[in-house]
Amino acid sequence: MPIALLALTISAFAIGTTEFVIVGLLPTIAADLGVNLPSAGLLVSLYALGVAIGAPVLTALTGKVPRKALLVSLMVLFTLGNLLAWKAPSYESLVIARILTGLAHGVFFSIGSTIATSLVPKEKAASAIAIMFTGLTVALVTGVPLGTFIGQHFGWRETFLAVSALGVLAFVGSLLFVPSSIKHNKPASLLQQVKVLGEPRLLLVYAITALGYGGSFTAFTFLAPILTDISGFSANTVGLVMLVYGVSVAVGNIWGGKLADQRGPIGALKIIFLGLAAVLLVVTFAAPYKWLMVATVLAWGAVAFGNVAGLQVYVVQQAEHYTPRAVDVASGLNIAAFNLGIAGGAWGGGLIVEHLGLLHTGWIGGLVVLGALGLTALSGRLDRLSPRPASAGGEKSIHAVAH
Repeated sequence: MPIALLALTISAFAIGTTEFVIVGLLPTIAADLGVNLPSAGLLVSLYALGVAIGAPVLTALTGKVPRKALLVSLMVLFTLGNLLAWKAPSYESLVIARILTGLAHGVFFSIGSTIATSLVPKEKAASAIAIMFTGLTVALVTGVPLGTFIGQHFGWRETFLAVSALGVLAFVGSLLFVPSSIKHNKPASLLQQVKVLGEPRLLLVYAITALGYGGSFTAFTFLAPILTDISGFSANTVGLVMLVYGVSVAVGNIWGGKLADQRGPIGALKIIFLGLAAVLLVVTFAAPYKWLMVATVLAWGAVAFGNVAGLQVYVVQQAEHYTPRAVDVASGLNIAAFNLGIAGGAWGGGLIVEHLGLLHTGWIGGLVVLGALGLTALSGRLDRLSPRPASAGGEKSIHAVAH
């Protein structure tokens, strides 16, 4: 493995950690900054919104910037954003810090795959992408629980300081080892991206993605207060539960990919969305019981991100048929849809917490996921009504989710 690829993997690990670690810290941050839980939940929403906007818009605007210079600049922005979060004197300044890091996140994963494949021979391109995205999976398994542990024992600000240190490490690695002579094609223009958004069948896939993740994050955003306020876990134990969730996600990703290979994307997505909706419904009843809740979180992790492979393969298949000249654009916009779903879910979950209570985030999130299931069934029916030649999309799937 080229050492430059390791630098990219460390970057992915740092970015994955900073996106999701805040979930375990929401009650601590809310108490320290004197805001309510719904306001703290906006820190998840606005970060995801930064990613969703940053990926397509900033990638298009920075198309002429040399890849290494852009990569190094992104890690500087990422590190500064986390340092600002570390020193944030107020809730408003923490919001700004989250948006800044979200913007860096969006562009990094838009260009990361291109850089990774340029570091290895063509026949190893898929493996290079998979290795880089391993950083995200490892972040969920180790970075998020460790960051939560640091936040519970030393203060939430120290978590962001630790992530800043990872950012510095990634910056140095990229500066020293990523070659300056990376060739790249100019990314799709904003006009090309808008044209993709004019295709109804692709919009249907984006709606499936947004609803599927929006429903999950309606409850997941507020997992820490559910565990402490309803299940009765101590704040120090939340990190361990997040570890259980992260390990389950890693297993679920592999299982979801195999399921998509065996049953095709529509068949796999139906099973996974049905399972996710069921788990979110169970959260409502399991939350008051510690060990039952741990078992539910374990099941939740297995299906929460298991739909990644199916969704990415499916959007590529649809794009090859409806927008064959903009397959990469269509795939990238699915990542934006993923983050719009997170943003909407966290925001909607905040409204539910404010007006109904924490316990209601689970079953309402489950209903949203059932919406994704319904749209999946509709899309599959439309496919059957207008059959087309077999697509090679399955071979082009993105190897992990680049939120």
